[in-house]
Amino acid sequence: MIVLTTDIKGLTKHVTGKVRDVYDLDDKLLIVATDRISAFDVVMANGIPDKGRVLTQMSLFWFDLVSDVTENHLITADTQMIVHMLQEYGVPNAELLERTLEGRTMLVKKAKQVPVECVVRGYLAGSAWKEYQDLAAKASDGRVNLHGISLPVGMLESEKLPEPSFTPATKAASGHDENISAAKAAKIIGKELADQLEQTSIAIYRKASGYAASRGIIISDTKFEFGIIGDRVILIDEILTPDSSRFWDVKLYQPGGPQPSFDKQFVRDYLESIKFNKQPPGPELPPDIVEKTAKKYREAYRRLVGRELA
Repeated sequence: MIVLTTDIKGLTKHVTGKVRDVYDLDDKLLIVATDRISAFDVVMANGIPDKGRVLTQMSLFWFDLVSDVTENHLITADTQMIVHMLQEYGVPNAELLERTLEGRTMLVKKAKQVPVECVVRGYLAGSAWKEYQDLAAKASDGRVNLHGISLPVGMLESEKLPEPSFTPATKAASGHDENISAAKAAKIIGKELADQLEQTSIAIYRKASGYAASRGIIISDTKFEFGIIGDRVILIDEILTPDSSRFWDVKLYQPGGPQPSFDKQFVRDYLESIKFNKQPPGPELPPDIVEKTAKKYREAYRRLVGRELA
């Protein structure tokens, strides 16, 4: 079944994101990953089958893999336990929600969200490549300062960086987030917290990248979100999914241009081909684009987790 939206009667909807419906349960949140898909910050009219299940199941896999690096917000993803809890909250006919929630739902601790996205890049791609090109064209000493990271002029698109680099971004309520330096992040959230997030983010990236490489996948870049509970900083939201990361096939990797990726590139390419104005509402995607995108999401899951999506 394709789940585009949810409405759990008796619960307060905390937020409706581009993909997730989040419900408020006092000191906890219920996160349901739908099959909605967005591109250029616009949600499309139709969804991608199993997309929400892929995002949730991949996040659960990575939460477990990096649990020795950082604490995360997960309480349980057991659907039967969640349905039982909803019954205790007085949700009418909660048992009827089980099929909708199965495989796409997490009960998590509520945390105060840190207002900075923690981006780690291992390769020069995406917005960083565009910024690098602009800076390199003006460089006079053979070096480029990319948000506090010193790089030589002459690097190629998709080239591996000397070291994984922390390139945070400010969170935008709408539109694209803005890439900033670690120093600017420190001014926003304080140096101690910024340093901690940088160290933790790079540690997660290193561990995940090492594992992914063993599965024939390059993690070009990814973004993490963190929250605070008391004096503890924890990992929240999703982690290392095709929506939050750029995954490349090791066998196809060739620096010097964009790389085929396990994400919604088919959707972006289609929208560009029809000259979509990048304003809502999003159009309905044709069946072949939906099918190709769904296949990419499932393949990312299979390659990284090591089994087919159940």
